[in-house]
Amino acid sequence: MTEAAPASTSASPTARQVWTRARGITLGVVILLAAAVAIAAIRSGAEHGRLDPRSADPYGSRATAELLGDQGVSTRVVTTLDEARAAAGPDTTLLVAAPDLLTDGQQSGLHRATANSGGRTILIAAGAPSLGTLAPGVTADPAISFDSALSPDCDLPAARRAGTADTGGIRYTTTDLGADSCYRSDGLPTLLRLPAPSGKGDTVVVGAPDILYNNRLDKQGNASLTLQLLGSRPHLVWYLPSLSDTSATDAGGKSFLDLLPSGWLWGTLQLFIAAGLAAFWRARRLGPLVPERLPVAIRASETVEGRARLYRKANARDRAAGALRSATRTRLAPLVGVSPAQAHAPEALLPALSAQLHGDGQSSLHPLLFGPPPRDDAALVSLADRLDALESEVRRS
Repeated sequence: MTEAAPASTSASPTARQVWTRARGITLGVVILLAAAVAIAAIRSGAEHGRLDPRSADPYGSRATAELLGDQGVSTRVVTTLDEARAAAGPDTTLLVAAPDLLTDGQQSGLHRATANSGGRTILIAAGAPSLGTLAPGVTADPAISFDSALSPDCDLPAARRAGTADTGGIRYTTTDLGADSCYRSDGLPTLLRLPAPSGKGDTVVVGAPDILYNNRLDKQGNASLTLQLLGSRPHLVWYLPSLSDTSATDAGGKSFLDLLPSGWLWGTLQLFIAAGLAAFWRARRLGPLVPERLPVAIRASETVEGRARLYRKANARDRAAGALRSATRTRLAPLVGVSPAQAHAPEALLPALSAQLHGDGQSSLHPLLFGPPPRDDAALVSLADRLDALESEVRRS
């Protein structure tokens, strides 16, 4: 036999009430999801093949590879650290499209392979995560340049021949006195050429990838600067870091929090602080109780049922028993000649009750009216029955 489901009460919310309360939140979630999907679709289409010399998309670099090919420079794409290290040599230019995506181990391995190779290494939009290893002595300024097109303002022949170019982005500072600092924005360069300590080869750090994009190559002097930087050797190796590279799985013993940029951690902390301030601002201020006339009459049975269900949901048998005993003592006190102020004092109420009941000792009344909370629901029901019986007996006597 299956147990029948409990009948709904007047306090149970209906389906219409649930929908009315939740429709605002549901609508907001749907709008956020739709916006996220739309933004992801737009960005995925616009950023497809970014800095890939095989891609003809606006943010690809196929035009650069074809122009270099016309000048006799071969372009080869590699996606693993082993391939990039093996390709380093005096007749090779190694372009690292996303140096900040490399792990610490990958950066160290790449630097060891290129430091004395005699070739040229080009770092595109390198930031603080990679500069310390791949370009020692170079640091990224926290404030980026919002001016895209900048003038050379240096003696580097490639920059002087190219003229104005779209290198604006990350700005750098360096302790290398022999470095060429070009395309300055507010006094700080966005392009650096660092000679190798051995005197053979160099490292070029470019603050923005715009000069390599298909849709920007024909602007300013971007094409000239790109061909001169990338075409100084007969072979160009284009390194696109990939998650399929087995060397990328070594995080150097770092935890997940260590791999997160510091900006995310500070942003999360600020969100928690903002949420706490908003909760404090919107929290209900408890003041003195103000009696208020109810707009409708509520049946006593509904009030009792609702309060009982709250006690049961909170498993608050102690509070329920305390409420039953307190109400019983309040009603019994005037019946036995005890003032309301002494209704909850055992030394005043129990002797009067014992005398009224003609022989019932205080030892049996004390645990009933002032005893500990019941152990379970059955004991609570038994307590209510005994209190009701006691009040009935006092009224009859």
